Amino acid sequence: MGAAWIVSKAGLDRPVVPVAPLAVPLALLIGWSFIGSGLLSWRPRPGNLLGPVLVFTGFAWFASTLPDSHNSVLFTIGAAVYPLFYVGIVYLVLSFPSGQLQGPVGYALVAATFVLTTVIQVAWLFFVDSRKFFCRTCPANLLEVAREDAVATGLLFFQRIGVVALALTGLALMVRRWRRASRPERRAVLPVAVAGTLAVAAVLAAFLASVLGVTSGIPFNVVLYYATAAVSVAVLVVFLQRRMAQGAVAGLVVELGRPGQTADLRGALSRALGDPSLALAYWVPAQSRYVDTGGRPVELSEPGAARASTVIERDGQPVAALIHDPALQYNPGLVDSACAAAGLTLDNERLAAELRARLVELQASRARLVTAAGEARRRIERDLHDGAQQQLVALKISLGLARQLVTGPPEAADLLAQTEQQAAEALEELRELARGIYPPLLADLGLRAALEAQARKAALPVTIEAPRAGRFPQEIEAAVYFCVLEALQNAAKYAQASAAQVALGHDGAILVFTVTDDGRGFDQATTPMGTGAQGMADRLSALGGTLEITSAPGQGTRVTARVPTAAR
Repeated sequence: MGAAWIVSKAGLDRPVVPVAPLAVPLALLIGWSFIGSGLLSWRPRPGNLLGPVLVFTGFAWFASTLPDSHNSVLFTIGAAVYPLFYVGIVYLVLSFPSGQLQGPVGYALVAATFVLTTVIQVAWLFFVDSRKFFCRTCPANLLEVAREDAVATGLLFFQRIGVVALALTGLALMVRRWRRASRPERRAVLPVAVAGTLAVAAVLAAFLASVLGVTSGIPFNVVLYYATAAVSVAVLVVFLQRRMAQGAVAGLVVELGRPGQTADLRGALSRALGDPSLALAYWVPAQSRYVDTGGRPVELSEPGAARASTVIERDGQPVAALIHDPALQYNPGLVDSACAAAGLTLDNERLAAELRARLVELQASRARLVTAAGEARRRIERDLHDGAQQQLVALKISLGLARQLVTGPPEAADLLAQTEQQAAEALEELRELARGIYPPLLADLGLRAALEAQARKAALPVTIEAPRAGRFPQEIEAAVYFCVLEALQNAAKYAQASAAQVALGHDGAILVFTVTDDGRGFDQATTPMGTGAQGMADRLSALGGTLEITSAPGQGTRVTARVPTAAR
């Protein structure tokens, strides 16, 4: 109120407050907008500098009206500190809404502004005649130690040149920051960014005109006064918008509580918080990790990353986490209100996500079992090949040599020949067993070669179509190979088919194979799935694949399987 009184008592030629409509109400509005916004920001974020800076800017603004006083002491204090509020405005415009300056250039701008508005300002007052540089009726400048108009003019020129340079740099920083900002960040900072740009442009125009000695009908001091008012009002508008946004969260409760509809929790929270990129992660206590809605593991963002994380707790225990744009951190009340409104739906989604996470873990466990079984098959095949097969080969050779060297009765040579034949038959049976466990051709040349070799030995004519068959992970090749063999055996044994076709192909990142026969078929409605088909389905399901069997009496049978994989 003291500042308002000073302004109201000032003459028309006073130095600070311009002759403008509503000058006194504007002076109060600017100061109290800064102070009120600072208190609103300071309370929920006591460790952040934005609140103290806003309060400081408000009081510095009121102090800037002191040169309009008729008292020499108040006038001198005001003349020394009246440009100080620019420090707060520069800090505000460059750091809003986080309250943290970004990069050394921002800190340098604030420091340079402080030097120009304190050190240079006080040094200038040492040589200034208040009635010449301020106004004809101004009180005496108590800091004047020597009346040096040339020095005072030089310091004033240096100060204005510095302000012009800082304004240009500040505009460049604001443009770069705007271009790099995300959509929620732009929405959060828009009023202050627009008002700040206008204020910096007004400062640039006013001081540049002063440096160049431009005199025109444009009242630069009035424009600058209104631009400063716009910054203070813009900050207050942002804080009021935040309060209103928290009150509007009630619509989230209505949206999530509509009967007969499946709630889209992520979409509803995204709209309520104004962040289209928002994602949800749910805490699974049994696994001590966060998962997404599909049950897949999710890592929360680290501090300072491009995304921010807000953990939602209940009774001291984590329930879920929001992964969102960092701009939402500056309005924690909105996030808390939205999470409270979505509480019940959040609990339901967390339980569903926990169930999916267990299914994902079960799927992974089954896949590990299939992989382990495949590795065991390959190890047994290698052991048979390198051990028992080699010993039988050596035995067969030894028996052949012994038969050629024997000189006894013919019965002895016949016995050796018979034993040699038995060893050869045992060796062939062992080789067939090893190939059945894991065919070496599959490991060496892949699916197509292994299936073509098996087709030549099948009980019915088999055609292999695999124009683009590449290599795949061993567990997938093994699963497909044995499923195809099972389907071919069923076609020969049960379907009484005269021929079968096997086709391998790709559907994006999916390996697709079909086995078609011309057998007698069966009625799927009355014929349950056999153990062979069930084994095929289980083997493929463990790898995330699916099996489909289509058949009808007299129309043959078609087995189609799809396995997700990446060709190598």
